[in-house]
Amino acid sequence: MISIMEKNKAAESASAYRAKDSLLFCLGIIFIGCLIQVAGKAKGDALVFPSVFEILKAFFRLIRTPHTYTLIFTTIAHLFLALFISTLAGIAIGMVEGLWDPARQFLKPLMIMLRSIPMIVLVVIIMVLARYSRVPYIAATLILLPLISEATCEGCRQIDPELIDVYKINGSFSLRILFTVYIPLMAGYLKQAYINAVGMGMKLVISTEYLVQTRDSLGKAVHTSGYFNEYEDIYAYALIMILLIILVTEVPLWVMRRTQKSAILPL
Repeated sequence: MISIMEKNKAAESASAYRAKDSLLFCLGIIFIGCLIQVAGKAKGDALVFPSVFEILKAFFRLIRTPHTYTLIFTTIAHLFLALFISTLAGIAIGMVEGLWDPARQFLKPLMIMLRSIPMIVLVVIIMVLARYSRVPYIAATLILLPLISEATCEGCRQIDPELIDVYKINGSFSLRILFTVYIPLMAGYLKQAYINAVGMGMKLVISTEYLVQTRDSLGKAVHTSGYFNEYEDIYAYALIMILLIILVTEVPLWVMRRTQKSAILPL
C-alpha cells in the first residue's frame, strides 16, 4: 500500500515538473517575440523586424502551402543523411580512439581541424570537390563527425574496467558486444551528442543550402525571401526550423524513455 502511494506521489511530482517545464518553454517563446518587437522599435525598421502578428500570419500561410513540405523534406533528408553517416563513422572512430590510445593521439589533429575550421572554408573546398547537390550533407557530416566521435571516445574511456573484464571472460570484442555492452553504457554521452548534433546539423544544412542555392530547400527559400525583402517569411521559416528541431530531438528521446529496458542486455 505504501509502495503504491509512493509511486503515485512520484508520478504526480514528475507530472508537475513537466508542466512547469512546458510553461517556462512557452514563456521563453513569448520572450523571443518580445525581443523582436523591442529590436524593431529600437531600430525603427518594421520591414526587417515585422510584428509578431505578421510573422504568425506568414507562418500559418506557409504551413498551408504544399510546397513548404517539399522544402522541409529536402532539408530533413539532408539532415538525416548527415546524422546517419556521421553517427556510423563517429562511433567507429570513437571506439577505436577509446580502446587504443595511439589512434586517439594520431586522429586528434584531424578532429581538431574539423571542429575548428570555418564552415565557409569547408563548404568552398567541398564545392570544388563534389556536386552542389551533395554539399549540404557532406559539409554537415564532416563537422558533426568530431562531435559524435569525441562523445563515443569519452564514453568508452569512462566505462568501469571491471565491467569490460566481464565480457572478456565470454569472448573477444564483436558487434554483439558493442551493441549489448558498450552502447548502453555510453548512452548518456551519445544522447547528449545526438541532441547537440541535431540542432547544429540543422543550422549547418540550411546554411549550406543557402550558400549553394540547393533547389527546393529551406536554405534556398530563406535566400529567396531575403532577396525580395520578405522578412516575415524568414522569421516564419525560422519558426518552422525550431519546430523541426524539437520534433527530431524530443520525439526519439520520448520513444526511448518509453521503451527503455535494462542498461545492459543479457550476453
